[in-house]
Amino acid sequence: MASVYRSNTLSVSIERQADQVYEYIREARNLPHWANGLCRSIRESDGEWVIETPDGPATIRFVERNRFGVLDHVVTLLSGRETLVPMRVMANGGGCEVILSVFQLPGVPDAAFADDAALVHKDLQALKSVLER
Repeated sequence: MASVYRSNTLSVSIERQADQVYEYIREARNLPHWANGLCRSIRESDGEWVIETPDGPATIRFVERNRFGVLDHVVTLLSGRETLVPMRVMANGGGCEVILSVFQLPGVPDAAFADDAALVHKDLQALKSVLER
């Protein structure tokens, strides 16, 4: 039987319509404006989005555009290691909820897992701030 990884699901309420938030997040060029914990800069190269992360360059690719608000994405490091990041935007009255799950993968110490979750929390707060201006 496969192991279940420890996880932390974080969320933020945003006072903007879900479809607007979905489109903003889905536009990869916006990542440096709100996701500083992951993306310092971004550029397109050979049809891929290359981001500069705290650990060096990586690529990011989102799932196909969909009507369910799913924004799952895969971050691939130069080493080839891929990390799936589950993310979703859900309507909540006149606004929305953005949720993102972080998993503690094998070999990741508890402190690093806590740091990752803290960075995601900070990024989600930045997203809220940018979109509610």
